[in-house]
Amino acid sequence: MTASILIVDDEKNIRTSLSRSLSIEGYACDTAATAAEGRAAFEDNPYDLVMLDVQLPDGNGLDMLASFRATSDVPILVMSGHGTIEMALEAVRRGAHDFIEKPLATEKILIAIGHALRFVGQKRELQTLRKKVEGVYEILGDSPAITELRQTIAMAAPSKGRVLVTGESGTGKELIARACHQQSNRASNPFIKLNCAAIPGELIESELFGHERGAFTGAHKARKGKFELADGGTLFLDEIGDMRMDVQAKLLRALQEGEIERVGGSRTIRVDVRVVSATNKDLESAIADGEFREDLFYRLNVIPIHAPPLRARKSDLAILVPAFIERLCDENGMKQKRVDAEALEHLKKHDWPGNVRELHNACERLVILTRGDRIAVADTRRLLGEGRSVGGGVFRPNTPMRELVADAEREIISAALAANDGHVTQTAASLSLERSHLYKKMRALGMQRD
Repeated sequence: MTASILIVDDEKNIRTSLSRSLSIEGYACDTAATAAEGRAAFEDNPYDLVMLDVQLPDGNGLDMLASFRATSDVPILVMSGHGTIEMALEAVRRGAHDFIEKPLATEKILIAIGHALRFVGQKRELQTLRKKVEGVYEILGDSPAITELRQTIAMAAPSKGRVLVTGESGTGKELIARACHQQSNRASNPFIKLNCAAIPGELIESELFGHERGAFTGAHKARKGKFELADGGTLFLDEIGDMRMDVQAKLLRALQEGEIERVGGSRTIRVDVRVVSATNKDLESAIADGEFREDLFYRLNVIPIHAPPLRARKSDLAILVPAFIERLCDENGMKQKRVDAEALEHLKKHDWPGNVRELHNACERLVILTRGDRIAVADTRRLLGEGRSVGGGVFRPNTPMRELVADAEREIISAALAANDGHVTQTAASLSLERSHLYKKMRALGMQRD
């Protein structure tokens, strides 16, 4: 696509020669001889770049620069035949992408234009990607429960108070933690997460606080922990209820003192970290059972936020399902599908014990396994296996028993993994299986650990 450029300069020869040179290179150029003409052209056209002289007969180019920058992110190259270092610095301070001295050298101009257009293109691409990523972590819904949740986040996020998010597995506790980060004054700094249940007990201290070289077997070099990586930002500790008691004591000290020591080290490191933690356990019961420190609980539970289960906000399926379907169609490179009203109402009748995570997985199966661009109630009935289910799998005539059993086992294990956040150890326990047995079963069924 041809980039359009506005040239604002009171010297006719410069306007003519510059416009001709840029046109030869494939740029579309408009020119203006005064500040008034330049403003009028800028307001009427979406230019990709502006070349602006400092001295104009009816105004100062630097003042125009400031007014352009107030309404647009278009790159602006400032030109002057009487340039000084102070003028160049002032131009950049007001938002100029570059400052070019006259007389103008065509090669230098072309290089400057190319750099400016690439820079802005990359900036806009990054903004698009950021919005796309933020959309993945958006809290969807307009039910009373979600409305109240958003209000609580809006009050909690700007503060320095630590947040404890509670709720069942699959309710979106990480989304709440990210929202608290994004709406805080730490949003431009790191959001670092650690799943306390997914890290072996002997390694979690190193994951949190880092380690020095030689601290233990395999520590070939010093390594920063999550606290250092999150300095200035937010540290999200998921499944905090699964943290070992000895590590809880060291976490408490880090929260109290605002400082840490790497494993195997003696140097004190100051950190500025806001901790948001989450759990699906009853921590007060864990305290009574001697499995969680009461003093740490009070340190973490400054601002409690509860993630409501999906069964308490089924009206949100009208927003969640179409949004998931659209996103999943994009991710899978498939034509967009729409969900019939009857199919949506049918999905609302399900209790969704795995909450939003289970719903998302169900939508993914619907996207992949539904033919055509319409998801009907027959598809949702088949998804939920109503009336003909065998352990969650759908009976298929003339299918060998071993295949039906394998399908049923895959469904059961998939549902159990979803309900346990993908933690194999917890999933095995919930199915009363040894962890090694579950791994062997998954391999036999051709299942990948995801």
